[in-house]
This record gives sequence, C-alpha cells and structure tokens, in this order.
Amino acid sequence: MPYRRPSWNQALATACLLFSIAAGAQTASSSASKETTEREIQSLFKALQQSGCEFARNGQWYSASEASAHLQRKYSYLQKKALAPTAEDFIARAASQSSMTSKPYLVRCPGQPELRSQQWFEAQLAKTRAAQ
Repeated sequence: MPYRRPSWNQALATACLLFSIAAGAQTASSSASKETTEREIQSLFKALQQSGCEFARNGQWYSASEASAHLQRKYSYLQKKALAPTAEDFIARAASQSSMTSKPYLVRCPGQPELRSQQWFEAQLAKTRAAQ
C-alpha cells in the first residue's frame, strides 16, 4: 500500500490534540505549583506567629501576631493582583519592606541579633523546604 500524505484536516486535528494535552499538563503543573506556593506561604505565617520575635515597620516595633495580620492583608492584595506566584515573590513584595516608604522591615528575636525580615523569611522558607 503506497504512503498517503495526511490531509490538512488530519494534521490540524493532530496538532490540536497535542496542544490540548500539553495545555492540560501545564494546567495540572500550575495547579500543583499554586498549592505548593500556598502551603509554603502559610508555613511562613505559622512560623511568624510562633516565633516570639518582634517586627519593625517604619520605625515601630510590633508583635509577631500584629506583623502576621499586617502581612496577611498585604498577601491578600497580592493574591487579587496575581503578584505572588511564588513564596519568594511574597517575601520580596510583601514581607521585606514597607510599600509606602520602601523602608526594610526588621526582625529581632530573643537572644539573636536584629536582621532584615527578608533574611528571616528566606531562612524560614529554606527550613520549610528542607522539612518536605
């Protein structure tokens, strides 16, 4: 039987099928990625609330629970705008500095030197990932 070249309709149908399979795989991967990001960010909030540390925002010190409430509001805003697709984005856009003054947030924990909150959150994220 001689070789028959597939028709354009067959080629188009095959291309559409391959595209939809790839898109479905990407959607599943994206969904898993969103779940991972959400789990990591929630673990950061939990670590914050259990830390016993104080957090400085624009020169004023706040308890960990007050800082958590503030960062939860910022995170909600970022979620609405799709600006925190990763835990690193959350840290950079919400947990590192004031959105109003651009001053870095600080953390002081009992028996430890004061440091920028970005460093603190990155260390907590590393612990979370290492535990998984």
